[in-house]
Amino acid sequence: MAEREYPAGKQTAIAELAQDFSNANATVLTEYRGLTVAEMRELRRSLGEGTHYRVAKNTLAKRAANQAGVSGLDELFVGPTAITFIEGDPVEAAKSLRAFAKTHEALVIKGGYMEGKPLSVEEITKLADLESREVLLAKLAGAMKATAQKTASVLAAPASQVARLGAALQDKKAASGE
Repeated sequence: MAEREYPAGKQTAIAELAQDFSNANATVLTEYRGLTVAEMRELRRSLGEGTHYRVAKNTLAKRAANQAGVSGLDELFVGPTAITFIEGDPVEAAKSLRAFAKTHEALVIKGGYMEGKPLSVEEITKLADLESREVLLAKLAGAMKATAQKTASVLAAPASQVARLGAALQDKKAASGE
């Protein structure tokens, strides 16, 4: 079957979407039917830096995803579709989408794509349940600091015990009159 030839405007849209798919660490597809323009603006703001939310025609988005090497999403390109392109932290974006969907029932998360594989709604929910990269790094740094402090106290313990033993012996000699 021959590839369909699109007009220049649509070819540009496909190229832009393909670039977005290529640049993204992760993508989440949503249905936005029923959201007002103001709610869409609020959603875009809530996603933060490094993430953008784009409404796209299904046929063009499907073609762009295939051009970018993103596969397994074809069945999600049904109904009004908007794509969240995440170039930053996927966990933060997933948390923002989930929080927005809880307060705005019109936003429906369909699925997504990350690290070369399609994601189900359940996997996106699990991603949203993770702690952010910054929190995990802070916990790791705290654990490493605690480990270093424990190591230092263990290494210092024999020296302080010897010093206390010497002081006790000296006190004992002084008390016995030697």
